[in-house]
Amino acid sequence: MHRKRSLPQSILLYATVLFWCFIVLFPFYWLLTTSFKTQIAVSRGPNYLPRIELPFITVPNEDGELEPFVTPGDFTPTTQHWNDLFTRDRDEVVRHFRNSLIAASGSTLLAVIIGAMAGYGLSRFKYYWNRLGWDNDNIAFWIISNRFLPPALFVVPFLLLYSRLDLIDTHFGLIIAYTMFNLPFAVWIMRDFFNGLPVELEESAMIDGASRFTAFIRIVLPLSAPGLVAVAIFSFVFSWNEYLYALMLTNFEAITMPVLIAGQNNTRGIQWWFISALTLTAVAPVVVIGLLLERYITRGLVTGAIKG
Repeated sequence: MHRKRSLPQSILLYATVLFWCFIVLFPFYWLLTTSFKTQIAVSRGPNYLPRIELPFITVPNEDGELEPFVTPGDFTPTTQHWNDLFTRDRDEVVRHFRNSLIAASGSTLLAVIIGAMAGYGLSRFKYYWNRLGWDNDNIAFWIISNRFLPPALFVVPFLLLYSRLDLIDTHFGLIIAYTMFNLPFAVWIMRDFFNGLPVELEESAMIDGASRFTAFIRIVLPLSAPGLVAVAIFSFVFSWNEYLYALMLTNFEAITMPVLIAGQNNTRGIQWWFISALTLTAVAPVVVIGLLLERYITRGLVTGAIKG
């Protein structure tokens, strides 16, 4: 039976949660306010509150005349940097945004498809490697252990291989690299999720004449939708935010948003106001996807962990 918390415990819990929310959300607030600051406001030091005029609220001034209410603040916001982002620099931003979207979406799709099939195989079939004495659990651990290695370890091999295959500065090259890093996580999560699904459902379908593949497509995959969504989101976020391989494997055509943001200081100088607006543009899709599908992430990971 759930034990009711005392008042001091509840206060401590909420205070801890609020403090952690402040720690997590303050960088986003700082980016947002910086993107609306002028160059002078940024150079003056930390300014936290914008000074905004509210025309629908009027207050009397010293002469008794009504004038719009102005909120107390440290700086007057401007939309000039956002205007430049979507007008002057629109073509460049759209091109790099499209590159990130292609690489992240392509690698996510491959990771979900291959990871689901590999996870299903490790969950429903028995494998044994006589030479090493490995079974399904050993194979699954070997797969996830590949994710433990630092990505920088593979940069030089990728460069040599991609140079021979003419994959440098291509979308397909980034998709392959990102898929390689997403697959261990996808296989591990989907295997645990499939382990929690009753085998009797597939056996009943196969008794009625369905093939193993038909049962997998029509019965297993719909039931494992939360796990698929969780894998897809984590794979997309990793691919979208990945910087090292996007930097090393691209030159011009396939440069992604993280590389574009990191290179702003070299091309424009230190323009924190414009970099903040550009960073928020890059972060927005991931935040929106996470908020819309948050319940699937929690459900997919928790269900796979408990039933696995």
